[in-house]
Amino acid sequence: MSAADLLPLGTATLGEAWPGACILTAPPRPIAPGMALAGPALTVRCQPGDNLALHRAIAMAKGGEVLVVDYGGSVDSGPFGEIMALACQLRGIVGMVIDGSVRDSEQIAALRFPVFAKGLNIRGTTKRDRGQIGVPVTIGGVRVSPGDIVLADADAIVTLAPDDLAAALAASKARATREAVTMERLRQGETTLAILGLTDGDAP
Repeated sequence: MSAADLLPLGTATLGEAWPGACILTAPPRPIAPGMALAGPALTVRCQPGDNLALHRAIAMAKGGEVLVVDYGGSVDSGPFGEIMALACQLRGIVGMVIDGSVRDSEQIAALRFPVFAKGLNIRGTTKRDRGQIGVPVTIGGVRVSPGDIVLADADAIVTLAPDDLAAALAASKARATREAVTMERLRQGETTLAILGLTDGDAP
């Protein structure tokens, strides 16, 4: 069992199935269609306009992590691009979430490296501030601690405590099974009102 087992289930299922799931508000968005990621968070806090902390975090990665980068919400520069995306892949990092902008979006997409960002900006950065790595960060109103499980897709970004992974995965699978049954009943001609036991608003 690993965080990657959540990928086929998706954020909507996890967010509904597990009460302890934290859903980011106005989250960073995938920079290309089809991007999704799942893994434990390697948290990074960067000074806006500087990306030294990102370089440090990539070098420290053990593999399997998601970079979760607190960039202060700044979209005035692009601290991450094609070269760093390739460096991440070669270190085994499975994707990145950043509350800032990135650059080289088409090249990153061609690498099939999932990146979720606030926007695009080609302005460069300095490399002087060491920042912080492995500390709690806040993105989209959600506090993310090192090792928290991160699931991101086209719909949302969701986090959960690592100790909850097994139970959250089981609950999500159960919900997905119920939804599959519901869709089959729809194909057989039933209505959602009947399936869900709802009353018609026009009824007395």
